[in-house]
Amino acid sequence: MTPAVVAAIGTVIGSIISGAVALIVASWQHSKTIAVVEYRLNELEKKVDKHNNLVERMTLAEEKIKVANHRIEDLKNKE
Repeated sequence: MTPAVVAAIGTVIGSIISGAVALIVASWQHSKTIAVVEYRLNELEKKVDKHNNLVERMTLAEEKIKVANHRIEDLKNKE
């Protein structure tokens, strides 16, 4: 083999190795990104659940206030 062919083979092998390493690193980074996204999504779901619970409680409280106001008006009208 000529030195040019040996150099070309070395370049190809080096390119294959660096490509494989790049794929491994990209795959690892992708899995880390997915883990972070899943964590943040779970935290967001917790916040949404808390918010929905608050909305339900406020709706119930508003209904109770409405009933109490009607009772107060009825008592005032009896006098």
